[in-house]
Amino acid sequence: MKLTAEIESEKVTLDFERDGDSVVADVDGRRYELSVREPEAGVYLLIAEGHVYECRVERDAAQPVLLHVHTVSHAYDITMTDPKRLRAGQRAGAQADRAAQVVAPMPGKVVRVLVEQGAAVEAGQGVVVVEAMKMQNELKSPRAGLVVELRASVGATVNAGELLAVIE
Repeated sequence: MKLTAEIESEKVTLDFERDGDSVVADVDGRRYELSVREPEAGVYLLIAEGHVYECRVERDAAQPVLLHVHTVSHAYDITMTDPKRLRAGQRAGAQADRAAQVVAPMPGKVVRVLVEQGAAVEAGQGVVVVEAMKMQNELKSPRAGLVVELRASVGATVNAGELLAVIE
C-alpha cells in the first residue's frame, strides 16, 4: 500500500506490506523490517533489530486523515493521505456539497457496521469500523444527516477509497 504522510510540514512517501505481524516499510527510500503488536486498542509495539518502540495512536474525530501519535519522548500530528483516494475525490466533484461520503482510508476488512440504512447520525458519530494492519479504524460521519446508502457489510474486504456509506 502506498500513502503520503505529512509530519511537521514534511511530506514523506510510505510504501508498506504486511504479512501477519511482520511489516516491511519503505519510507522515502529507506527500508524497514519490523514486527508489530497491538497489546491494547490504539497502542502499538514496534519491534526492530532487537529494540521495542511503543506508540499510542489516536484518530482525530473531526479530520479522519489526522493521526495523533505519542511515543515515550515525542508527540506527532501526522496527516495520512492515499493518492488514489485523492484522485477519486476529485472525480466525485459536485456531489460533495450535497452528500457526505464515508470511504475506506486504506485496504482492510469491515469488522463492524455501527448504523443502519435510513438511520439519523450526528457529525462525528461512528458509521463503520475497518481493520487494517491489525488496527481498527472507526470511520465517522463527517456531518449530521441520514444514512441514505450503506454499502458496508461485516466481513467484507474493502479497497482504499471504496465507498462505504453516504450521508445526506
